[in-house]
Amino acid sequence: MDVLSSKKSSIREEVSPEEWKLRKELAAAYRVAADYGWDDMLITHFSARVPGADGHFLLNPFGLLFEEITASNLVKVDQDGNAVMPTEYAINPAGFVIHGAIHGARDDAHVILHTHTVEGMAVAAQEDGLLPLTQTALTVYSDLAYHDFEGIVLDADERERLLPAIGDKNNVILRNHGLMTLGGTVGEAFFRMHTLQRACEAQVMAQAGGKKLILLSPEVQDRVDAQSRVAGAPLGYFTGEALLRKAARLDPGFSD
Repeated sequence: MDVLSSKKSSIREEVSPEEWKLRKELAAAYRVAADYGWDDMLITHFSARVPGADGHFLLNPFGLLFEEITASNLVKVDQDGNAVMPTEYAINPAGFVIHGAIHGARDDAHVILHTHTVEGMAVAAQEDGLLPLTQTALTVYSDLAYHDFEGIVLDADERERLLPAIGDKNNVILRNHGLMTLGGTVGEAFFRMHTLQRACEAQVMAQAGGKKLILLSPEVQDRVDAQSRVAGAPLGYFTGEALLRKAARLDPGFSD
């Protein structure tokens, strides 16, 4: 099989309507992330728990770029990253170590996005991590966790340290590595990633200016956190719908 081929006949009739809807949403997230420049060639994953399935998840096939992902070529895997549905594509089970651990431990983590953006890695390499520099940073500040780098995540025993580090947080900086966000829906996780990514971009640019930085006070941090919790509730839904529209404009073939 040619792993570089992104063509696959539609599997719409082989899965439930709920799974097909999720497949389109996740494929849209891959396509928009590629358009934003968040992809890293063949590396990193976006994953989503399949509705009604016991421990089954959707994941990008190994060997395809984010811009090649479609609703049909997403692979369905079990908790360990093994295919549970016939697929012509290669799978990288090792790449699912982080995702599988969190999906298994967090019932609310239906969707997990992981990136290696330049700005995300830059902030992940800083001892103080994300700084309270901007309104954008403060909207994720109290919901942010860190996990120390131990090497390429191939060992299952790292899960024992990863899960306590993340706890109940939905935004994660993997130190010296990259960013990760969790959500109940694709739109929710994507909105969180967009916010975390923008906060990192702003921080790197502010630091490059060479001037003294203005750190926002704990009082302002608390105020913005409270405001964000009220205003942020519907953003996941609207983001999910927006991703589908944008992906369709980029290439309507994503939903095949």
